Amino acid sequence: MATTTLTPWDIRKQDPISINDWGPEIDSMLEDPEDNRVVFNVDEADTRPYDAIFLGGGAAGRFGSAYMRAMGGRQLIIDQWPFLGGSCPHNACVPHHLFSEVAAELMLARTFSGQFWFPDMDGQVTSIKEIVDLFRAGRIAPHAIMNFQSKEQLDLEYILNAPGRIIDTHTVEVAGRTFTANNLILATGAHPRPLPCPGADLEGVFTYESLVEDLDYEPGDTVVVIGGSKTAVEYGCFFQATGRRTIMVVRSQLLKLLEDAETRNYVITMMEEQGMEIWEGSTPTEVHGDAAGKVRGITIETPDGPRYIETDFVFHGLGEVPNSRMAADVLGVKLNDDGTVKVNPQMQTSVPNVYAIGDLIGPPMEMFKARKSGMYASRHIMGEDVHYEFKEYPDFMHTHYEVSWFGIGEEEARERYGDVTIIKMPPDSEDGWEVALPATDRMMLYAFAKPRMSGFQKLIIASGSRKVVGAHHVGAGARDAFQYLFQLYRRGLTIDQLAEMDELFLNPTHFIQLSRLRAGSKNLQDL
Repeated sequence: MATTTLTPWDIRKQDPISINDWGPEIDSMLEDPEDNRVVFNVDEADTRPYDAIFLGGGAAGRFGSAYMRAMGGRQLIIDQWPFLGGSCPHNACVPHHLFSEVAAELMLARTFSGQFWFPDMDGQVTSIKEIVDLFRAGRIAPHAIMNFQSKEQLDLEYILNAPGRIIDTHTVEVAGRTFTANNLILATGAHPRPLPCPGADLEGVFTYESLVEDLDYEPGDTVVVIGGSKTAVEYGCFFQATGRRTIMVVRSQLLKLLEDAETRNYVITMMEEQGMEIWEGSTPTEVHGDAAGKVRGITIETPDGPRYIETDFVFHGLGEVPNSRMAADVLGVKLNDDGTVKVNPQMQTSVPNVYAIGDLIGPPMEMFKARKSGMYASRHIMGEDVHYEFKEYPDFMHTHYEVSWFGIGEEEARERYGDVTIIKMPPDSEDGWEVALPATDRMMLYAFAKPRMSGFQKLIIASGSRKVVGAHHVGAGARDAFQYLFQLYRRGLTIDQLAEMDELFLNPTHFIQLSRLRAGSKNLQDL
């Protein structure tokens, strides 16, 4: 087998590369098989030993590196991609935000089809491939920004477009060169869990990753989505919004992560009213292909027996598998049963001087955890006494709506505290959800013309302590507030403190003004 000759590209010795110039360079290294450059941004004049080598330059590795460098440490990122930032902006989390925005816009257009200024959407099918192509065409820009920022503004050292090979706990080989450090930080990420049934490798079976990389045809009028995860729901809602029959196949219960039953009911009801078919208690048994190796259908085992669905497009979101094999085989780091790397609250593995961060250490597979785990590993290496545990955090997902939450649901609150106060919109009434509240930006048309679609929100308060114990929101615009509201909640936020806040009317969360209506009472009541 011929050995590929790698060409060092030492960017440290040349003038700064602008963001505009980085774009075509990254594109060439990604798309041109003859472009075998390895990007070297190593400060050869710095004779200090590296405090850490980060094997992986995604969110965890890049933010951990930036923190270490800011604290005066020396770091080196090694990544197989020709860009920093990892899979998130390339084919993982960022694309679904584009697709979810499309889903929200299409829900609006279809809801008011032929009314006001909206075109007639009856029978109209929106191209999935066109939107995927739009993402592909624009994804280089964030890569270029991060490469530029990391070198010119953050002064990070990195080697890109070549895989690193672990030699021992202090040594990594990349592109024929060996680098040593006092510590090794594993940030190798994860990949989509495969579909465990015959036919999973047929053309037309997609994950979030392969959809972006491989979709080269326009899917037909029926889509089958396997899984009940955030990923499955977010992509499923996008596919449905384009005008296709979309069937969600869920082994147990859809969206179990939404612990508040009333919130979950609203979310799923809105999905079903858009036309989503949800098959709970069901599993795929075989994906069927034609003579050319392309999907032509799928058999689903349901509570009522097997059903065959004719389709040329199957998407599955079954979770992720950590890229932990090399670390376990070479270094002997201990793994959990699911293959994630075991770490303590300082992000240390079972092997001295070896840390693990990001998706490699397991759920939640979220950006904040990746970035903060990198930050805490660096802080510990640089001598700080730190502990990071991610047992409780604000959460978010897309359906056709934005869904945000933190804390516990009403059911658990009643079990834990007994007496609880519920503040919510729309309020309980004989009209149910047919009330023009909540009303806020991006939901106003629904509030006035289709009120049941204007959203749902709930604040849960332990009546005795008057503390907020849970918050749930379905609609638009609340996610940013939940980032900050969660920190107040962790510090014991009460209904009285909420009432003292200054709302920016009409605010997506009505919690401040609604709290003010009840806070004057010593004995709290629902609203």
